[in-house]
Amino acid sequence: MRLLRSTDLALRVLMRLAVAGESTPATREVAADMDVPYTHAAKVVAELQHMGLLDARRGRGGGLSLTEKGRTASVGALVRAFEGDGDVVDCEGGTTPCPLNTACRLRTALRQAQEAFFTSLDPVTVADIAAEPTGALLLGMPGVR
Repeated sequence: MRLLRSTDLALRVLMRLAVAGESTPATREVAADMDVPYTHAAKVVAELQHMGLLDARRGRGGGLSLTEKGRTASVGALVRAFEGDGDVVDCEGGTTPCPLNTACRLRTALRQAQEAFFTSLDPVTVADIAAEPTGALLLGMPGVR
């Protein structure tokens, strides 16, 4: 299974903010730190703000900060929210559905594997994934104070 770029970026933004301390970096700074386009980072930040995981304030003295809900958020729940509940494989897609669709066990097995993946991430929090030694690496990124 491969995560969407937006899922990966959402987790990295939250990790970056988890070690920010009193600093409130702007979305542009975080995008530069993560080496991603600003527009992509802005969309992810907007979704994380909508979810209540970070605060975003505009203007002088503004910036991004992690909320307590964001710090304690389950990585499994975050990945589910960004990835959606679609199947790992698209049995219905394209112009012709898979001919095995009505009697295939692969789809069920892959759905169970996907749920096991999410479940294994459920007890892990944003604070957990930003802890040492990762925290030190995050603090060492260019532009991180």
